[in-house]
Amino acid sequence: MKVLMLHGINHNMFGKRDPKQYGTITLDEIDATLREVGEELGCEIESFQTNDEGAMCLRIHQGFLDGVDAVLINAGAWTHYSYGIRDALAILTCPIVELHMSNIHSREKFRHYSCFGEIVNGSICGFGVDSYTLALRAAVSAAKAKKA
Repeated sequence: MKVLMLHGINHNMFGKRDPKQYGTITLDEIDATLREVGEELGCEIESFQTNDEGAMCLRIHQGFLDGVDAVLINAGAWTHYSYGIRDALAILTCPIVELHMSNIHSREKFRHYSCFGEIVNGSICGFGVDSYTLALRAAVSAAKAKKA
């Protein structure tokens, strides 16, 4: 099973950016944790991070062409306004789980809305790095159910 992890804008700055919201964990550490849990679940994790909205859309298109089994996405601020990424995600036929390290519902009002809400299988937020592992477990479960 192949799972595509999409990291959005500014995530390359995890570990340095707003430790109150995101802690001190780095993107490399998050990806390593996902790979460990992926091995436990019998799946391969491919991670992609970009600060370019067009590059994110192209990577989603490639995920569709590659036939990935599930997609995890933490799009950062794009979550709240990128209909381009939303439309790219809507092309996918596999389970999609949206995730956020911080609780977006307890932050600034503009963060309470997700453009992706209508097309993702579910959303997990507020659990720090555990949001990633919870999302991975949910995506793998959904992908297995879809194949059954």
